[in-house]
Amino acid sequence: MAALPFSTTCSHSNSPLHHNSRSSFIGFSQRNNLWQLLVITKSISRRAIRKLSVKNVASDEKQELKDPLTKRDSSSIASSIKFHAEFTSHFSPEKFELNKAFFATAESVRDSLIINWNATNDYYERKNVKLAYYMSMEYLQGRALLNAIGNLQLLGPYAEALRKLGHNLEDVANKEPDAALGNGGLGRLASCFLDSLATLNYPAWGYGLRYKYGLFKQHITRDGQVEVAENWLEMGNPWEILRNDVSYPVKFYGEVIPGPNGSKQWVGGENILAVAYDVPIPGYKTRTTINLRLWSTKVSQEEFDLLAFNSGDHAKAYAVLKNAEKICYVLYPGDESIEGKTLRLKQQYTLCSASLQDIIARFEKRSGKSVNWDTLPDKVVVQMNDTHPTLCIPELIRILMDVKGLSWEKSWNMTKRTVAYTNHTVLPEALEKWSLTLLQDLLPRHVGIIRMIDEELIHEIISEYGIDDLELLQERLKKMRILENIELPCSVMELLSTEETSTVDPVKEIHVDDNDVKATEKEEEKDDDDEVGEEEQEEDSDNPSIEEDTDNKVEMRFKVDPKLPMMVRMANLCVAGGFSVNGVAAIHSEIVKVEVFNEFYKLWPEKFQNKTNGVTPRRWIRFCNPDLSKIITKWIGTEDWVTDLEKLAILRKFADNEDLQLEWIEAKKINKIKVASFIKDKTGYVVNPSAMFDVQVKRIHEYKRQLLNIMGIVYRYKKMKEMSAEERKEIFVPRVCIFGGKAFATYVQAKRIVKFITDVGATINCDPDIGDLLKVVFVPDYNVSVAEMLIPGSELSQHISTAGMEASGTSNMKFAMNGCIVIGTLDGANVEIREEVGEDNFFLFGARAEEIAGLRKERAEGKFVPDPRFEEVKAYVRSGVFGPYNYEELMGSLEGNEGYGRADYFLVGKDFPSYLECQEQVDKAYRDQKRWTKMSIMNTAGSYKFSSDRTIHEYARDIWRIEPFELA
Repeated sequence: MAALPFSTTCSHSNSPLHHNSRSSFIGFSQRNNLWQLLVITKSISRRAIRKLSVKNVASDEKQELKDPLTKRDSSSIASSIKFHAEFTSHFSPEKFELNKAFFATAESVRDSLIINWNATNDYYERKNVKLAYYMSMEYLQGRALLNAIGNLQLLGPYAEALRKLGHNLEDVANKEPDAALGNGGLGRLASCFLDSLATLNYPAWGYGLRYKYGLFKQHITRDGQVEVAENWLEMGNPWEILRNDVSYPVKFYGEVIPGPNGSKQWVGGENILAVAYDVPIPGYKTRTTINLRLWSTKVSQEEFDLLAFNSGDHAKAYAVLKNAEKICYVLYPGDESIEGKTLRLKQQYTLCSASLQDIIARFEKRSGKSVNWDTLPDKVVVQMNDTHPTLCIPELIRILMDVKGLSWEKSWNMTKRTVAYTNHTVLPEALEKWSLTLLQDLLPRHVGIIRMIDEELIHEIISEYGIDDLELLQERLKKMRILENIELPCSVMELLSTEETSTVDPVKEIHVDDNDVKATEKEEEKDDDDEVGEEEQEEDSDNPSIEEDTDNKVEMRFKVDPKLPMMVRMANLCVAGGFSVNGVAAIHSEIVKVEVFNEFYKLWPEKFQNKTNGVTPRRWIRFCNPDLSKIITKWIGTEDWVTDLEKLAILRKFADNEDLQLEWIEAKKINKIKVASFIKDKTGYVVNPSAMFDVQVKRIHEYKRQLLNIMGIVYRYKKMKEMSAEERKEIFVPRVCIFGGKAFATYVQAKRIVKFITDVGATINCDPDIGDLLKVVFVPDYNVSVAEMLIPGSELSQHISTAGMEASGTSNMKFAMNGCIVIGTLDGANVEIREEVGEDNFFLFGARAEEIAGLRKERAEGKFVPDPRFEEVKAYVRSGVFGPYNYEELMGSLEGNEGYGRADYFLVGKDFPSYLECQEQVDKAYRDQKRWTKMSIMNTAGSYKFSSDRTIHEYARDIWRIEPFELA
């Protein structure tokens, strides 16, 4: 492939810098132009013209747009839908079936978003505001149709319009696939943040990758979890706008050669193009509509080897094309192989490089002819969502130095003032480390920059603490360096060697002159002649020998271990290169300061802060739970709570009111009936809506302890089987235990847990002795849409991770907001939820975070004595009652005192008795429905703190330093 010019220019015919920053959604697509003509010539409802068809908002200096779609009635909306069904349709014209209705409706809604997006973008351009750029490998968006219509305040008119056209809005909305751009809480948080940013009128953009096949679609079979590719883009995505004029070169491999004036040039290698797809993100009851820009990867079609194809070598013909395209095929490709690791790094760098080139080009465009780089941190802030975008730091430096010609000092200073980092985990395996060899091969220029950052960091550590105690310095560097098991930079070695030489005992540096010795001492000297002779030999040693010995001592102390790999620690790079480091819950942020980055915290305490996560109340209660939302609005007296969640606290004074409780119970019953119907449709199991709905839905991981939950269910089942029918009914509350979540494709133990849950369910659900007293259901392919169905109908939610291991969690917030009571440990945001909803309205069990290390030590010393009930459950599982599958590996992980995959690292056995006792308290509380309903109301009332609006206000004030700008 011909080498592409590697600079922060994009392909656009009108600008050497960037795509026209005033470009808009309008007029981009030929079909929109066709609409203009047909709307006028066919005289489709005058209301459908809406000024949209001919104006580019960005070039309309008078800003006359009036957000016309909020004033449209169902008739004009129906006309718009019919137009799109006929003229922008992806389907045959004969029928107006649900899929066609969805696309036509979505494109009708998009028209409104386009107007508002253009107005928002133009406003930010004219005001030259500071923008926050959110960089995330994941965005778990969910379906967009109902959310967009709801934010535009058009749910009623669209429902009526579709009824006129023979369809139900809910049925149409259900045809939309979930956008497969994320996996778990990390991506869902990013999406909540975008919603809040738009709603609160903060100037911001999101950047991510456009994954063709997502993570995977989960099927549940007799063998457990099976992964197949997502097909969310199979029929296209009506919300995205391809920007053919916005693309940037991204380079891999190659070599770094010296340039003029000490500069560096990265040449050769493999070059691809990152192409932009824009997705408008509307705010609630505001015209502000921000942008999520997703990158797709490709090369020029000229790279297709037609000669090879015609000669029969088809694989060779399209090898270059596929090599580029596969970067955006799958979220988190398996990284067991070197190819998988390389692909992940390519993904991360593509996100960082394309996004930063775009950000810099937009900054230059807004700066005009004279760019003052000193103002970059005043106009741009980049938030890295976890360590995946860490390469933003060396990439921004590369652009500023190699492309824009700034000095190292200025580029490093600009970067440290522009980039911020959010930490999401304390798990060592999730604090990314990459092989230096792999990075050197793939991104040679960036390794050179990382080495410079590492050197700067070491000198700052030495400047702060000195080098009097080399042993202490060695320990600090072992924890703080970006480069792990890599030799110290020459400048540092010279400094240490010089300092060590200067501290040699001064007595040994003085030559003794016999003529100066007093007579009274000569006799003494004579007696000790041999000793003095030896001393003189030492004293005559010359300086080079001393220096050589000192060098050896320093080298020995700081030597690398050839048996260990040389690694780059991305989290340390984030802390060193960012101006802010935040955790995502109070307890997590303390762990970050005290344990994970303690040495950094002592060096830069001002960098560290907490920003407890939140969720958007629009999607997670207002739209997904309309029945409960109506009740809240009635009793609070206003719907303002949707954007001012603190008003939920008003419900506390009505928590004992019988009328409210009856309405509350009825809303929950309606939602439970929906869940029961959903479960039957997805799994075939029939469940009783009158039973307690007990839910644990989240990514499958050992630390999240789905294993503890299912072991508790097995114990419950075993006890039931040992009782008479009358005893069972008297002792146990009927329960439907619902699981959901994906195990990563290569995470064998997590997949065993999924298999175990489904086997237990298959046994219990078919046991006639148990009937409706206990059901176990694993809902396949858990995603945002499934969550929106399950959460409103849930009554007990399990957040039972090993204390100190969950950074925050956000599903716990969603459940509490919907009046679901949490059973959990003091981990992540559980701590703050319990504080807000009240200790009496939270079921607490398990060891505390500060006890975990001691409990593991106790286990390693062989002092742990398991509860007999825990041993009973393991034996029951091994008996084969749940089928022929061999669960020895799973049960074995809970046994022993040491060893990988052994010794119950996540303390399932330790917390098991406390968990069982807590579940007994759950049953007791549920029998008293008046008490339970009050607890439910208090959970909703106390969830006000956990709005992502509050979180975003804090980010904007404390980290990003941006102000809201509301369109007139």
